[in-house]
Amino acid sequence: MALSAGLQLRQSQSLVMTPQLMQSIRLLQFSHVELTRFIEQEVERNPLLELVSSENDQPDTVSEAAEPAKPQVAEGDLGEDATWAGNADSQAERMTSEIDARYENVFPDDHGTERVDQPEFIDNWKSMPGSDGGRSGEGYDLDDFAARAPTLRDHVAEQIAFAFAEPAERLIATELADQLDAAGYMVGDMAETVERLSADPEQVDGVLARLQEFEPAGLFARSLSECLALQLARKDRLDPAMAALVNNLELLARRDFAALTRICGVDEEDLLDMMAEIRALDPKPGTRFETGSSEMIVPDVSVRPSSDGGWNVELNPDTLPRVLVNQTYFTTVTGKMPKDAAGHDFLGECLQTANWLARSLDQRARTIMKVASEIVRQQDAFLLHGVDHLRPLNLKAVAEAIGMHESTVSRVTSNKYMITPRGVFELKYFFTVSIASAQAGGDAHSAESVRHRIRVLVDQEAPEAVLSDDDLVDLLKKAGIEIARRTVAKYREAMAIPSSVQRRREKRARARAAAV
Repeated sequence: MALSAGLQLRQSQSLVMTPQLMQSIRLLQFSHVELTRFIEQEVERNPLLELVSSENDQPDTVSEAAEPAKPQVAEGDLGEDATWAGNADSQAERMTSEIDARYENVFPDDHGTERVDQPEFIDNWKSMPGSDGGRSGEGYDLDDFAARAPTLRDHVAEQIAFAFAEPAERLIATELADQLDAAGYMVGDMAETVERLSADPEQVDGVLARLQEFEPAGLFARSLSECLALQLARKDRLDPAMAALVNNLELLARRDFAALTRICGVDEEDLLDMMAEIRALDPKPGTRFETGSSEMIVPDVSVRPSSDGGWNVELNPDTLPRVLVNQTYFTTVTGKMPKDAAGHDFLGECLQTANWLARSLDQRARTIMKVASEIVRQQDAFLLHGVDHLRPLNLKAVAEAIGMHESTVSRVTSNKYMITPRGVFELKYFFTVSIASAQAGGDAHSAESVRHRIRVLVDQEAPEAVLSDDDLVDLLKKAGIEIARRTVAKYREAMAIPSSVQRRREKRARARAAAV
């Protein structure tokens, strides 16, 4: 058998994930804030990209321009002030002749400095944005002068300055204040603090006790029980029964009312009143202060009813960054440099990247529009009648309808919001699990609409006829929803709805309290 070398021609196809293709896929799942941040970074790196402002549709770039001429102030524009300023030189000459001295000798501090009575100063002052000579506040944005909301650290530091006169105690109080979390709880170790400050443990405990008297009540607590106890003590409601209830919050979470009545020594009616007082307390007193800037949800898609009975689906222009490719700059610069220069290759790569980004943003907008339009078409009944008519929907159904892959639809619906007559919803809200109908050939129901029906049935039940999970299954089946008991229990627990036994006990106690 002889060995020989030969050439063979083979044709094949393969999908190659280029860096630009990977970036295009990433753009689909970017939220509005993430996309804006990404565009700003690209504009900084690429000299051919220009970000267009949505206000005047002009490129948001600064170009070199000639220095503007200094504005001229006509006599009479500022009344007497302008006349005085315009005659400043003549007044200085008259002063010189009257007192037989130069202006610089009379006012030596003003020599060589800019005078406030000079016309140039008055001109510049009058030309300030929103200024009409200093006599009106029109043109100023009052939000620029508004004080920022105080943080928890600022609020506590202000109280420490008035509560502690001794430097040692103030130092301990400042150290303890640094150990507060966003909710107002002490997260540090007291023993470690005592060792680090080399302080007396009793002194540190005393400082902490005084810090726990600060406003709002509940600050510097080391646990939820202590936080609630501090608030109750401030209201003079921390009696032995209430203290026992606060010390057994795990039983309250399990709604073990029998054990709580035995431990607290009260009946169910008193226990229900005590629970109402507990619910009125603030478990996180520190969250009422400014902790950082919160980002408001900006809907990407707007849905409005049209005159023909359908729906108008539009993209929100505020969430669509407008990017322009400066072809003129590229032509001008590359025409003045040799083709073998390094800058020529750099600008060529920048042009390619800029064109790709512009096309990717356009494709992203078109894809979002396709997905949103199909969701509106599928969930027309929800927009008209509410959550009871929310249809079951999955990614595959939308992907097949618009001719895209499921992964593309999943990326498009991530971190995107739609404003409708029913409110603002994330696009993923419209994708729910299908629950079969109890009737042959009937339409399936979405899991979200079933959860809503369970909530409505529980809210409408009477104290003497509390619905069990089996009762809920029967009522849902009569409404045409085939669902298992364990599924009802799972949905009920997910919505934090107690069991029928616990609801019966609460509603009976509440009814007795209302009768009294």
